[in-house]
Amino acid sequence: MHITFIGAARQVTGSCFLVESNELRFLVDCGMFQGGREAHQQNLQAWPFDPRELDFVLLTHGHIDHSGLLPRLCALGFKGPIHTTHATADLLEVMLLDSAYIQETTWARAQRRQERRALPLLYTVAQAQASLQQLEGHAYDEPFQPHPRLRCTLRDAGHILGSAILELSLTEGRRTRTLVFSGDLGQPHRPIVRDPTPIRHADVLLVESTYGNRLHRPMDETVDELTEVITDTLQRRKGNVIIPAFALGRTQELLQLLAELVREHRLPRLQVFVDSPMANKVTAITWKHRELLDDAARQLLDGGQGLSRWLDLRFTQSVDESMALNRIKAGAIIVSASGMCDAGRIQHHLRHHLDRPASAIVIIGYQAEGTLGRRLVDGAKRVRLLGEDHRVRASIHTIGGLSAHADRDALLGWLRGFEQAPARTFVVHGETSTAQGFASTLQQELGWKAEAPEPGQRVSW
Repeated sequence: MHITFIGAARQVTGSCFLVESNELRFLVDCGMFQGGREAHQQNLQAWPFDPRELDFVLLTHGHIDHSGLLPRLCALGFKGPIHTTHATADLLEVMLLDSAYIQETTWARAQRRQERRALPLLYTVAQAQASLQQLEGHAYDEPFQPHPRLRCTLRDAGHILGSAILELSLTEGRRTRTLVFSGDLGQPHRPIVRDPTPIRHADVLLVESTYGNRLHRPMDETVDELTEVITDTLQRRKGNVIIPAFALGRTQELLQLLAELVREHRLPRLQVFVDSPMANKVTAITWKHRELLDDAARQLLDGGQGLSRWLDLRFTQSVDESMALNRIKAGAIIVSASGMCDAGRIQHHLRHHLDRPASAIVIIGYQAEGTLGRRLVDGAKRVRLLGEDHRVRASIHTIGGLSAHADRDALLGWLRGFEQAPARTFVVHGETSTAQGFASTLQQELGWKAEAPEPGQRVSW
């Protein structure tokens, strides 16, 4: 058996692993690299395999860094099924079409401006639509066989709606081996989703390490900080709060948290605009799969009506509605995508607010290297945005405790659930120093044989 680490090896984005044995060849994830022009070039490069020779794809969840190159894979000849959870299959109808639309509009804008360095399209809306026909949804904890020699079970990863840990049993001759792919693991006791499912056994394990080198701030401290930023900005400085947020997962968690703060009288009734048609669709899908949510989320969301009891909540749809938000000078919380600030409507809100000392930019999610969000977090005084240079005079706040990724202790807690050490453990989904450091942590604290593979590395056993 062989695994090739095509993406998310010593980096966070671009999740893609090629698994090969004597009789089958499949991918786990087919994600997009994120982080500017260099990442786009990575997305354009040919894979070290022929898409036409793949038997199937197993997908952990719907975030674009795990799913975003599926339309390109299908357009280049992959004809097999894409297996994932029912919820993820529904979400991909939103996520992949939005990704394709952003690419098409960005490319068209570059052509109108006759930009010499315009980035080529990865795929079109039509190609994204066609790839959806290859999706096959499955329930959690119900084994299925994508191949006669492989049994797959999807376990709840507690990261976002529909996110899955892959538990695979592969039979070669008389020997059966268990492979486990953690996907992205959630932080326990967070809003909306349930906690990650414990796994007891693996011969080979791939585990994420996005925050394997740090601890998230305690939730109560995180909530205190968010409350203070909102109060200071809206009431004292008389500005707006701009929040880049992933439409999938983070937006719904944030809305639930804001509603709870109002319900608890820690904040007055808030004027909140969700400027993301995708987020509106994702919220509807979230309610459709309410059986996957935690008890508090089911009670509070109530299909969106429960939130409106506490928030003056408006979901914008048209471009005109989005542009009208820029005429609001104070008193608003604007939640918009993309979460790393590299595309979408958030860029227009940043253009109108970065130079305003009264405004606050609140970062509530991971920002990959090379993204605009990362530059803001790192303290840039000037940034390039929509073809123009902008001063950064708004206050920048990083609220790390809202992460949907497990931190170091949560990762270790999940790993301690294994009854014995896997024969081999590969640490992925972390920047180089983080992945290598977490591999060392596993060696020192658990006594496991762990390593952080390099991009393109192929391992056999």
